Amino acid sequence: MKQILFKHLAVALLALLPLSLMAMPKGITMSHSGEMNTILQFEPTSRYLILPIEEAAPEAYIRIVVDGVQVGTFNARLAADSIDYVVPFDMQPYMGMNIVLDIHFPLYHYNKKHPYNKSVVCPDRRKFICWDEMQLSDRFVVHNKEQWRSTYHHTPLYGWMNDPNGMYYDALTGLWHLYYQFNPYGSRWGNMNWGHCISADLIHWTEQGVAVGADALGTIFSGSCVIDKRGDAGFGKNAVIALYTGADQSQKQSMAYSVDGGKTFRKYALNPVLCDTIADFRDPKVIWNAKRGCWTMVLACQQEMRFYSSSDLKSWTYDSRFGEGYGNHGGVWECPDFIEMPVEGKNESKWVLLCNINPGGPFGGSATQYFVGDWDGTTFTCMDSKKEQKWLDYGKDHYATVTWHNAPQNRVVALGWMSNWQYANEVPTKQFRSQNTIARDLSLYVDDKGEYRVGVRPSVEVMRAKGESVRTLGAEAIVEVKCPAGKSNTVITLENDKGEKVVMTYNFKKKTFSMDRHKSGRVSFSKQFPATTTVPLFMNQDTYTLTLFIDRCSIEAFDGNGAWSMTNLVFPTKPYNKVSVSNGDYTIYKLKL
Repeated sequence: MKQILFKHLAVALLALLPLSLMAMPKGITMSHSGEMNTILQFEPTSRYLILPIEEAAPEAYIRIVVDGVQVGTFNARLAADSIDYVVPFDMQPYMGMNIVLDIHFPLYHYNKKHPYNKSVVCPDRRKFICWDEMQLSDRFVVHNKEQWRSTYHHTPLYGWMNDPNGMYYDALTGLWHLYYQFNPYGSRWGNMNWGHCISADLIHWTEQGVAVGADALGTIFSGSCVIDKRGDAGFGKNAVIALYTGADQSQKQSMAYSVDGGKTFRKYALNPVLCDTIADFRDPKVIWNAKRGCWTMVLACQQEMRFYSSSDLKSWTYDSRFGEGYGNHGGVWECPDFIEMPVEGKNESKWVLLCNINPGGPFGGSATQYFVGDWDGTTFTCMDSKKEQKWLDYGKDHYATVTWHNAPQNRVVALGWMSNWQYANEVPTKQFRSQNTIARDLSLYVDDKGEYRVGVRPSVEVMRAKGESVRTLGAEAIVEVKCPAGKSNTVITLENDKGEKVVMTYNFKKKTFSMDRHKSGRVSFSKQFPATTTVPLFMNQDTYTLTLFIDRCSIEAFDGNGAWSMTNLVFPTKPYNKVSVSNGDYTIYKLKL
């Protein structure tokens, strides 16, 4: 089964087998210059220079110089004392040229053992182990060494991942395109590019490498893609247009375009296309505005969302803003989305504004809030109470949620980053960090109190993976629970042979569902990780049904009627193999993968 699940691991940009001690590879000249500067000079003879990484090492700033011209930069924690993993520096674009890697180390040490201070001096970089362990190789092959790598959730092949970006569905090929914030040089945040992968079923993903890379205007933060069916931007009909934030000393919005179905992008020559003096000015979400016959961009600006319009996706005019006094303002607003949705059981539709916030989530750290209202094509008018805080998911690990452009049957299909900024850099994996949630279909309904709420269900594509029922719980499974509402609470427990467990409880007196992961396995890597998350039961039911999606490091809980979801990471030292339900029944289903 692993061969099927990880068939995409055979593509390029993959993790190397364990290294043996060796000197600096033949053909590379190394010089130590100045107090904290090292220079490598060489002409590529292999595709990759393999860089050993140590996460506690000081982060080096590396300039890529080709034939005397700087063509790029990146940061890497080159191994000083020991090696946690390796990453590739891809030299294919520079074959036949002379490369200089101009490496600058910080004067003072910075790691989780030693907070940044001038009393801890960086070790002598001339003695770093990385110089002896670097390799030249034509292969970079990943093997799934991580016990917590998911089997049916999207994960990066290696390195760091956060926000989903630029997602769109290509109706001609039937492929779902997912771009994402990606660091190819380490498993901690940094070096932001757009990674790219594709899927025909929202379960199996094939990596395509870096699609939009950093440039002179900065690293590539979050954004969105649209299919320009009329050719408004001037790059031809059906060009894929990416609008994203370029970030260096400031944040500004730029454009890239693809004429080969999203495989490769070219930067617009007159970038940036939108600037402002605001410090937090990012994450453009672009939609077609049928009310005015133009394009609309929603942009996160500190603690509000701003709306802009354009006829050509290049020149943008400010229209309006939303946010003051509404919802949660405990942190910076980020990653907006804006969707018109029909209301279930009613002959009307409303607009939903998704707003990801960090910090300020209901259980600490990052989370996704939303607002429901009306839009006249220029201004969004919220119908929620100003004191109301509505959350798209009631777990600790659901952030940066956005939807696919051009989804089939006008569905609203969403994906979220499954982590929390409180501990995202510290979770106990090394080869890679972070995964995405399963794809989810969003809807809009009215709860028992007359409030408009966003409903969440596993996408129809994901539900097709539900296989035959089985007797025992595996490392990846779907569990369906039925329990009658009444005086007795229902307790659902997932447990392994080591006594590690997750306890979920329907409390019918308080009308809540909760998930407790205090004893779920590895929890000591962050004091913010042990937690109990709770969601109100928005709809009264005689019998409650619950669907649990269990993977090697995550549990996603969905109300059977789509009223709410709850997403939490877990790191059991052995997979959970027991399930028990008090006051109810359950069925375990195998996954067809």
